[in-house]
Amino acid sequence: MKVAVVVFPGSNCDRDCEHVLARVVGASVRMVWHRDSELPPVDLAVLPGGFSYGDYLRTGALAACSPIMEAVRRHAQRGGLVLGICNGFQILVESGLLPGALLRNASLKFICRTVGVRVERTDTPFTSRYAEGQVLRLPIAHADGAYWADPVMLSRLKDGGQIVFRYAPLGGGEANPNGSVEAIAGICNETRNVLGMMPHPERASESELGSRDGRALFESALDALCGAA
Repeated sequence: MKVAVVVFPGSNCDRDCEHVLARVVGASVRMVWHRDSELPPVDLAVLPGGFSYGDYLRTGALAACSPIMEAVRRHAQRGGLVLGICNGFQILVESGLLPGALLRNASLKFICRTVGVRVERTDTPFTSRYAEGQVLRLPIAHADGAYWADPVMLSRLKDGGQIVFRYAPLGGGEANPNGSVEAIAGICNETRNVLGMMPHPERASESELGSRDGRALFESALDALCGAA
């Protein structure tokens, strides 16, 4: 599996993603600067977490205009896999690759803790190694992570099976830590090759970090690509 991890000014989870993909999953990883206009030949493009452009203007809005995003759009249109984590999810929404919006947390506070994340779909390239209804232990770290969609859009997401992850109680914790509509934690596009999620699977891919539940997401992508090949 060949992977590009896009680095924006303010990214802070790019090396985490590189480590998991290269050293844990065994992928070939290239770091790509946001001002590049082309992606190298890759199977998966990852938009990592962080604070692109310092979250000025609106989270992800400036990064969505970076030259590399045109290449990411073309990659997605060709059927290539795209994964946006946290700030990467915000960028995917701002760039129009995924519907909806990410708003300020209901608490108006930055949230950084491990939460429960329930798997709603296993028929995507990123979730085949999970069981439907399985609750994962994944960390979140964001101030603008409340997913929002209007009633019409929400109905389309449900009808299209695009809601991939929802927040769920974990050890007495909150079922919806940031106030997302219907506790949505991650969605995919209609063709299921683009996934955006607020929780950080790369921070929960090794037992030393307290959870390995995120590792199967990257391994699912590897399975999908090997199957396609």
